[in-house]
Amino acid sequence: MSPSLNTNSSGSSKDEGAGVSPQNKTSWSSFLKSIASFNGDLSSMTAPPFILGTLSLTEFSAYWTQHPSVFVAPANEKDPAKRALLVLKWFLSTLKPSYSTRNDKYGSEKKPLNPFLGELFLGKWEDEAGTTELVSEQVSHHPPVTAYCIQNAQHGIKLEGYNGQKASFSRTIHIKQIGHALLTITPPDNPSAPAETYLITLPNIHIEGLIYGKPFVELNGCTYISSSTGYVGKIDYSGKGWVSGKKNSFTATLYPTGKEKDVLYTVEGQWPEAFSIREGSGKHGSVMDTYNARTAPITPLTVPALEQQDPWEANKAWEKVITAITKGDMDTTNAEKSKIENAQREFRRREQAEGKEWERRFFTRGEKAEEWWEDLVKGVPGERIESEKTGGVWRFDKEKAKSARRPFHEGVLPTG
Repeated sequence: MSPSLNTNSSGSSKDEGAGVSPQNKTSWSSFLKSIASFNGDLSSMTAPPFILGTLSLTEFSAYWTQHPSVFVAPANEKDPAKRALLVLKWFLSTLKPSYSTRNDKYGSEKKPLNPFLGELFLGKWEDEAGTTELVSEQVSHHPPVTAYCIQNAQHGIKLEGYNGQKASFSRTIHIKQIGHALLTITPPDNPSAPAETYLITLPNIHIEGLIYGKPFVELNGCTYISSSTGYVGKIDYSGKGWVSGKKNSFTATLYPTGKEKDVLYTVEGQWPEAFSIREGSGKHGSVMDTYNARTAPITPLTVPALEQQDPWEANKAWEKVITAITKGDMDTTNAEKSKIENAQREFRRREQAEGKEWERRFFTRGEKAEEWWEDLVKGVPGERIESEKTGGVWRFDKEKAKSARRPFHEGVLPTG
């Protein structure tokens, strides 16, 4: 028997597809039925074109740094505990851009375009924090994995990481994010000292609102930020706070590694809205800082104009698909997507026949975690590297990056 969709107590059959246009309701209902009866990883399913978004997953890496001044702030704090707190604040500030932006813009979550192997997304932010640069590359297609590196040389801070997603269905869509992020900071009081490292785990996701045709993201479980300076940040997510009753609620604590009850700071709120930071545990400490995700100024990411982009850069590669989706032209959307997908299958077939492997331009694969990673993960219950699910352990390669320039794959196009 197929699992049923989670309609919640207020749902009814007449509400099904309420957020879908009349001409697409039949297709939406068929899609829901196919999800409910599907066995395996949902990421391999083809979604109806009308729920496709115009962003590729390689572009999602930019959500880490829509607020560059918050990103670099830890690099200017000399106290190690407060520095770890600022890392926690920055991470929490990334949740709204990462998991709520599409819902705010389109009225519901959209399925992103699945990147092809070798797809690139490059850009930079320029504001009072200086220049912050982004490199995002699709390093694996089966399984699908995106790797990224974001750095601000002026402040001596760098974020790199990779993640894949495994989707399944049980009353709603559940997405497990596989991978991690690593933040490194040059100690502000001792620039010659080894860089500090912060291991960041990724939240699990479930999709609500499916029955109405207006899907949105909820986060669940908990994630951690484990630092080489001896502090751990723990974030507990809940769909609705059991006390506040508000959706997208969370509680985060910062404590010395191995001493979870010795809470130094507590952060509470709603990640798409606002949160407050208090000293100590619970609600009794004094509020020392607040953050409003709705009003925080966003620095726009600058990317090259389309005519300056390489064919392997996301906006250029998907240009015809994006135009067709924007116009609501589903026939052209399917046709143009198929050109890329079929060419990529031919690339993989040819590589396999010739015993070759696709050359990544900015990242290199390792087979196991480094020793320092093993030290940091001790502060994260149940976390492991799972390299078999991400095609390896992906790290930014400075030497590759030095020589990477347009054209990235001379004479070769994503469409074959």
